[in-house]
Amino acid sequence: MEKEKISNAEISNLGVTDLELLITFSRVANGLLKHNVMDKPQILANLEALIDDPMPYALKKGGKFKNLAEKVIELRKEGKFVKQQRSVHELKKEIANFPVYGIENIETGALAQMRTAIQLPIAVAGALMPDSHHGYGLPIGGVLATRADTIIPYAVGVDIACRMCLSIFDLPADTIDSKQDDLKSLLINNTHFGIGSETKSHHDTTLFDRPEWSATKQIRALKDKAYKQLGTSGTGNHFVEWGELTVSEGALAGVPAGNYLALLSHSGSRGFGGGIAAYYSEMAMKKTKLPQEAKHLAWLDMNAEEGQEYWIAMNLAGDYASANHHEIHNKIAKAMKLEPLLRIENHHNFAWKEQLADGTEVMVHRKGATPAGEGVLGIIPGSMSTPGFVVRGKGNAESINSASHGAGRLMSRSAAFKTIKRDLVVAELLDKKITLLGSDLDEAPMVYKNIHTVMAAQHDLVDVLAKFQPRIVRMADPKERPED
Repeated sequence: MEKEKISNAEISNLGVTDLELLITFSRVANGLLKHNVMDKPQILANLEALIDDPMPYALKKGGKFKNLAEKVIELRKEGKFVKQQRSVHELKKEIANFPVYGIENIETGALAQMRTAIQLPIAVAGALMPDSHHGYGLPIGGVLATRADTIIPYAVGVDIACRMCLSIFDLPADTIDSKQDDLKSLLINNTHFGIGSETKSHHDTTLFDRPEWSATKQIRALKDKAYKQLGTSGTGNHFVEWGELTVSEGALAGVPAGNYLALLSHSGSRGFGGGIAAYYSEMAMKKTKLPQEAKHLAWLDMNAEEGQEYWIAMNLAGDYASANHHEIHNKIAKAMKLEPLLRIENHHNFAWKEQLADGTEVMVHRKGATPAGEGVLGIIPGSMSTPGFVVRGKGNAESINSASHGAGRLMSRSAAFKTIKRDLVVAELLDKKITLLGSDLDEAPMVYKNIHTVMAAQHDLVDVLAKFQPRIVRMADPKERPED
């Protein structure tokens, strides 16, 4: 099998035309590739960044590109290999209209970020959900459709494929009160939270038999971590909780009207997704130069190697996130010796190839937004003390077939610790009969918008089929605090 190489043509495309310099670049690049120091897209991205500004590479002690950077600096002092002006993708001058749901409760920072996103030269359409708040690049609750041959890692999010999963059991809702200790034990024994949390026993590991785990160097490097973290949850707003599910007549196929015991979880692709997001977000920002205010919205070309790599990794992270939830739900169901009547789940940090109403093929990025195509089931949670909802999408073209992914934060984590009184949280949980295992003030109910206001703002986007009231909530321990 022929060894992968970085061709002279690929290096010349970066602006290296002098033969002697071309040979030097090729020797360094292919040496790194041969010894598996970096993969091909990463090497090319670094070479491009080095040509643009060699000084950071020259100053890095022991850096793989140090000698090459020093050579470039030396040549430029001699007036050779003059720095070329890097083309910066300009934003569109006019800001296209986009719908904003619940605008009266959306902070100006999120609106500003969405306005910037819709000005990208690759942007086709956008929408802002009623739970929106400020994020990196695309705001949380932002939906952005771009050209079908582009994908924006930061518009997918750092926690790729963060998702919801609900299991409905054929047990009355008051089981939460009559069997509270048993249900608490099931959560404690079958859930694991924290940045580096791992599990030692698995229910089903067949996902790791798939060939995609060998597709790229980055995936291969993260496979062991992914295996160890299968069936675990992160920090922040990730949770696994028991609650009372109220289902109306005819709302859910196979589930008669009534009040049920249900298990709801929220988490994503753990360290695997985080590693993929960090690697390809950095690469996108090196490959696609944008004005400062839009730099986190850098995209990858789906026709290029790095775009295809990210696409494979993102979709694998999606299946992995689903498997994480299934591990938790299946372990608990097995311990109960009871199969759920129905399981409902959905991503809300992902990108999908879809068509707009006029037939235009696009890449739809939903960062903290729930897919709400016609007839599509989803889950929109509230807070630890307020209800969540099982919904069915209406297929609203204006919202790009999307809805909110939750209530949305009112304040940052640091602000929560400064302003929220612990006794008020305790009183709220007592009033709502909530048993809380873990968590801290940064996830208090008061840090979130009113879920009923959020749902009212998107009545044109989804129909509510069932209401979930949390009762026993398991989250990461207080010491496990994510950064704002």
